[in-house]
Amino acid sequence: MIKISIQKKLHMAGGDGALNIDVELPVQSFTALYGASGAGKTSLLRIIAGLLQPEQGIIEVNGKIWLNTAKKINLPPQKRNIGLVFQDYALFPNMTVEENLLYALPANANKSKVQQLIEITGLQNLAQQKPQVLSGGQKQRVALARALVRQPEILLLDEPLSAVDDATRINLQNELQLIHQQLKLTTVLVSHHIPEIYKLANRVIRMDQGSILQAGTPAQVFGLHQQQGKLILIGEVLFADDSRIEILAQGNIIPIPTSAQTHSLKVGDKVSIHAADLSLQKLS
Repeated sequence: MIKISIQKKLHMAGGDGALNIDVELPVQSFTALYGASGAGKTSLLRIIAGLLQPEQGIIEVNGKIWLNTAKKINLPPQKRNIGLVFQDYALFPNMTVEENLLYALPANANKSKVQQLIEITGLQNLAQQKPQVLSGGQKQRVALARALVRQPEILLLDEPLSAVDDATRINLQNELQLIHQQLKLTTVLVSHHIPEIYKLANRVIRMDQGSILQAGTPAQVFGLHQQQGKLILIGEVLFADDSRIEILAQGNIIPIPTSAQTHSLKVGDKVSIHAADLSLQKLS
């Protein structure tokens, strides 16, 4: 179990405020942090990683104390067993893919771990290439593999897929889902993308102005828990005009004629789709 109880003064979207979080994350869970920009999601990730110091707090990971401000315990990032992936990749441009991973390998660790991760993330044909010749999706896979080299107790992902196109995003989601399951990770993902959260996460923490508004399954947090027994897809509006809208859901594009129900929808809106009649409901 991962126990997090912290207080941190921050400058947020609405002005000066405070991050005030008290939460427990089960081992091997996949938790999404959701909320408006400036809600404190990335700050929470940085505090877990040891990159940001709260005024007060405790972080306990599987019985080990990473932070206890009352006892003046604050492990530096290199002593916290975390993997951290941002959307900007942060790869060393002068190193090959394999060298980027080897650089992150702990001293005296078995180098076969690097080869294993290269295979898991499908980078075999790119191992000797440098980042400048890789696509955005390939760079993100390298960043993910590098974060996993240390066999982290917690994998922290800060909107890692927001800079890639839709097709690449779907492929990376599939890989991330498989890696989370194969390696039995405890993963925390910051995302604004509701379809992505439904696909990947089994828990959602909805944040606003530094506090937790709601926590539960994606269906509970996004208001679909009353729809049990019906096949519901979660999608995003890709196109909308006076005659039709197109929804990306489960990797497929679903065209739906424009109606009074869909008239207010715009590109980027997140929706739930009732498979039986293709009726839509806009998600928050």
